[in-house]
Order: sequence, then C-alpha cells, then structure tokens
Amino acid sequence: MELKDKTIVITGASSGIGAAAALLFAAEGANLVLGARRGKELDQVAGQITQSNGTAVTLAGDVTDVGYAQALVDLATESFGGLDGAFNNAGMMGDMGPVGEMSAETWNAVIETNLTSGFYAAKAQVPAMVKRGGGSILFTSSFVGYSNGGMPGMGAYAAAKAGLVGLAQSLAADHGADGVRANTLLPGGTLTAMAGDDAETHAFIAGLHPLKRMAQPAEIAQVAMFLLSDRAGFVTGSPVLADGGVSVRLV
Repeated sequence: MELKDKTIVITGASSGIGAAAALLFAAEGANLVLGARRGKELDQVAGQITQSNGTAVTLAGDVTDVGYAQALVDLATESFGGLDGAFNNAGMMGDMGPVGEMSAETWNAVIETNLTSGFYAAKAQVPAMVKRGGGSILFTSSFVGYSNGGMPGMGAYAAAKAGLVGLAQSLAADHGADGVRANTLLPGGTLTAMAGDDAETHAFIAGLHPLKRMAQPAEIAQVAMFLLSDRAGFVTGSPVLADGGVSVRLV
C-alpha cells in the first residue's frame, strides 16, 4: 500500500494516464479527488474504484478555469481533511503545424491548458500541502521539448511541456524547506486517446523508441506512483523520463 491514507488530486483522470493512475493509486490505498472535463467518464472511473473498495470523489471542470484547481483542493480538504499529493496530468496536443503557420488561438489554448493550468494548480496546492506538513506535486510533461526531443509541428506543445519542467524546478527550490517536493514526469509515446487510433501512426511512433513499442498508460502510472510516494522522498526538481529511450535515440 504505497499510498495508504494519502489524499491525492488527479486531473485528466477520465481516461488515459490519468485514469490508469486513479485505479492504481486507489489500489495502493490513496484517497482520491478526480478531476476532468468529462463528468460522465470521470464518474465511471470513480465507480470502478468504489466497486473495488477504494475511495474517490469527483469534480468535473476545466483546468484553464482559474478557480478549478482551488475547488479540487477544497474538495480534498472537505472530504479527507487535507492534501498530500497532486498529479497534474490534464493536457492537450492542439493543432499541429509550423509556428509560422500557427494561429494565436492554437498557441494560447495549448499554453493555457498545459502550462498555465500548472501555475493555477501549484498556487492552490502548495499552501494546502504546507499546512499538511509537506507533500508532492507532479506534472505530466513530455520528452518533446526536452532532452533533444524536438518534433516537427509541435512548437506550442513543446514550449508548454518544457515550461512545466522549469515550473517544477522553481517550486522545488522555493518550497523544499516546507517539505513540498515538485517533479515532472516525461512519458514517451503512450497508447492513449491523444495518440489516436491509426495503426500506421502507432507503428511509426513505436519505431522511434529503442523498445520498439509504445507505453501502456498503466506503465506511466507506476512511475507517477513512485514520485508521489514516500519512496521518492529525496527526489525533487527532477524531470523524470519514462520514454522507452526515445530521447536517447534522438540525441
């Protein structure tokens, strides 16, 4: 029970990595506050958890809403007495294309969803964790935009995900003495809805990785669990690659 009695917020919890993390964290004893835009799917994940004797509450909303992160923290406090961890996982790819051809609307939407939401999350989560005596904040970043993992047509996405690395490092420096750790998780290609369902595309992405396959969401969730657990008590400010070696291949 790696997360026994820890209260953890997960965003983007209705599918993919977020849903896999919710199921895993609940099985490992966590009390969960699940967030996502799609309320029906979110409740389905929570239902799976409660049917397995886990504990989860939900609050549908949009991470680009400045008040949503605080509402999730408030729900954690009301339901479980405080906040010990957060997996800020919600994100979007956005329309792909060269920066010179990218609309301002696409840029702003991708930055707001992937990066500004991280600021909102940290602003709400850090005080609650300090009050609790410490905690762990984790952001889902990407190898794209980091470690020579540049990919064509992904300028906004790369900028946002790289920004999360910097945000986590600053949080780690600012709040380490308060017992709050902050890290980023950098997955490689993962079989989620964001990756689409085209077999040829999947084969291409898989071929970029030395492991010659894409990750299952549950594999990424395992790394997230480690970073949110006490086993990672001396890990902070770190961009943690779980990318099947793709960043090594692209160096």
